[in-house]
Amino acid sequence: MSERKIKIPPDLKLEIERIIDEKVRAIYAGVPNELAELRKAVLKLAEAQVKTEERLNSFAKATEENFKRIWESINQLTIRVDQLAEAQIKIEERLNQLTLRVDQLAEAQIKTEERLNQLTLRVVQLAEAQIKTEERLNQLTIRVDQLTERLEQLTIRVDQLAEAQRKNEERLNQLIIRVDQLTERLEQLTIRVDQLAEAQRKTEERLNQLTIRVDQLAEAQRKTEEQLGMLIQEFRQMRKQFGDLSDAIGYGLEDRAFKALPELLERDYGIKVETKLKRTFIKDREGNEIEVNIFGFAKRNGEEIVIIGEAKSQLSKNKVDDFIKRKLSKISLVYEKVFPVLITYMISESDVEEYVKEKGIALYYSYDL
Repeated sequence: MSERKIKIPPDLKLEIERIIDEKVRAIYAGVPNELAELRKAVLKLAEAQVKTEERLNSFAKATEENFKRIWESINQLTIRVDQLAEAQIKIEERLNQLTLRVDQLAEAQIKTEERLNQLTLRVVQLAEAQIKTEERLNQLTIRVDQLTERLEQLTIRVDQLAEAQRKNEERLNQLIIRVDQLTERLEQLTIRVDQLAEAQRKTEERLNQLTIRVDQLAEAQRKTEEQLGMLIQEFRQMRKQFGDLSDAIGYGLEDRAFKALPELLERDYGIKVETKLKRTFIKDREGNEIEVNIFGFAKRNGEEIVIIGEAKSQLSKNKVDDFIKRKLSKISLVYEKVFPVLITYMISESDVEEYVKEKGIALYYSYDL
């Protein structure tokens, strides 16, 4: 460390300047004695300044030596701490490697258990579906019994794996506590992990075999469902054909009603149909279109009314209610006076005709047309 340059304190510097100014003014004032005193004071001040600088230089030198010794101690301590930290890092790296290896084993075990659970659930679902199919076809009873036995064996094996996993976790906990014996226990644990990995591999092989068996069972189930689907499709086609036939019968009945109703309504209810009866669509108050099978305008006692009718091959009380709900209730909000009519070949129950009259609906049979 180089010598420090001592600076005169500002207060001292001001004082010196003040004294010099005073002495200069005294000289000009003709006071020679004060000049001598000033010179003495300046000399004393210079000597004091020199001594002060010497003391400060000595203090700076001693301080520099002390700092050198302190820094050497700090450097040695830093080297020692770095060595300890490096040793600690190596120990932590080995512990992290062991922890990672154990975590990987635990994760593999968890995945195995999840796969076993998923496979067990899938097997149960397939077994339930197979049982329902067997009840309908009476063909697969023996195979279901075999599947049930395999599931019981699989459950036992899963319990064994769970117990083995629990024991492994206990050993790992002991391993964490006994960190001081890490090196020796690492070798033992490595051997144990390899054995468990081999057991895991064998377990996965058995799972793959069981998966193949389950896939075969699923394929048999799929074929059965395809056959059922074909039967359902044929049934739907038959039902559609029946519906088309029913519609054709209803349209034929309506066509006959278009010609016969004007005369029947005038005869029985004093209603004179003024427009040609037809099939059409009417919009309700929400703007939705309603299909009306029999529609026309008429008059009764000078009052305008609207004819709303429908034909049913076989009339039941449910169909009467449906006619009222889907058509009459909505059309009545559009037209103030509505006269409802139902046409049918026959009724499904003896009290249907009375039920129609109670609802205020005119009823005609096919033989009336």
